[in-house]
Amino acid sequence: MNKMRDVRIEKVVINIGVGAAGEKLVKAQKVLGLVTKRKSVQTLSRSTIRDWGIRLNMPIGAKVTIRGKDAETFVRKALSIKNNSLPAYSFDPQGNFSFGITDYTEFEGMKYDPEIGVVGMDVNVALARPGYRIMRRRIAPKRVSTSHRLTKDDGIAFAREKLGLEVVE
Repeated sequence: MNKMRDVRIEKVVINIGVGAAGEKLVKAQKVLGLVTKRKSVQTLSRSTIRDWGIRLNMPIGAKVTIRGKDAETFVRKALSIKNNSLPAYSFDPQGNFSFGITDYTEFEGMKYDPEIGVVGMDVNVALARPGYRIMRRRIAPKRVSTSHRLTKDDGIAFAREKLGLEVVE
């Protein structure tokens, strides 16, 4: 078996979109800290939407990125909340997959805090093969050939084998 063909979890991004700065954003960051045990980063709006009261570069959410062994551990915890099954439409054409969690209290060991309330989150899992770095390196970036890229079927196969995920068609 060729090691360069192995699929692995590159990163996991946990995102909470609040839509406004202030107390809600602080609560979202607190929830991300409780769930991931890492410090979160604020996400900023990319455009101005007057009807929603959003200005350019206004903080409207929070996210945490996890890589390495911790990423796989977190994905396993999060998928257990979804009963280890996801619909096939959760996978994109590059093999990555995303799913939502409606309430942070569904994680093991989390208790409801009336001060925080009900806060949901999105979990995005990016998959890659060794050698994908050539796209993002600073000196002499190159393309990854089509035969080495991941497909939706590769992502589904990885999720079934390594994560024990049931993919519902």
